[in-house]
Amino acid sequence: MSSQKGNTSRSRGQKYQNTTAFKNNKYGTSVQVKKANAKVHDGVCQHCKDVLEWKVKYNKYKPLTQPRKCVKCLQKSVKDAYHIMCKPCALRLELCAKCGKKEDIVISLQQEKEDEKGEQGDTQDTCHKRRGRSRRARDEFDDEDDDDDEFGSGSDLEDCDSDLEPGSEHSKDPVPSVNSLKIQDNSKQ
Repeated sequence: MSSQKGNTSRSRGQKYQNTTAFKNNKYGTSVQVKKANAKVHDGVCQHCKDVLEWKVKYNKYKPLTQPRKCVKCLQKSVKDAYHIMCKPCALRLELCAKCGKKEDIVISLQQEKEDEKGEQGDTQDTCHKRRGRSRRARDEFDDEDDDDDEFGSGSDLEDCDSDLEPGSEHSKDPVPSVNSLKIQDNSKQ
């Protein structure tokens, strides 16, 4: 800053500038960083969403270890860090869950629930639309699983153990047992 009296604005840019941007997952990500990167900040206004994204981006986001008390219902039901209201109260009152102001909610909680239901329906539709060999193979595999369930309630592990026994009748191996082979040594002649 200038030492000139009353001059509060600076005319030049910053002197030192990083050549590469900070990456919060540069040296291997921890579980906490992965969860923070994957978290969708819903039920908050645009300003609060930007603040939370900044905290995640620069590794300042610290998740809650225990639920906090909601300022509206006074229950320990706030599970998101930096929020002051639980999701049901914020949805009911149409307030930002972080700052508590009546602002436009960027990603509403209702929209998230509808999207999840829609995605489940889409995955079912894509399964029905599949054609060709992979679908037939999948159907045959499902039929084989159904057949196993009809014959008994025994576990698959018991079946596998019985197959490994040498004298088992269930064995379908064409290779004879090693016990019945006789080895002759012809090198001493």
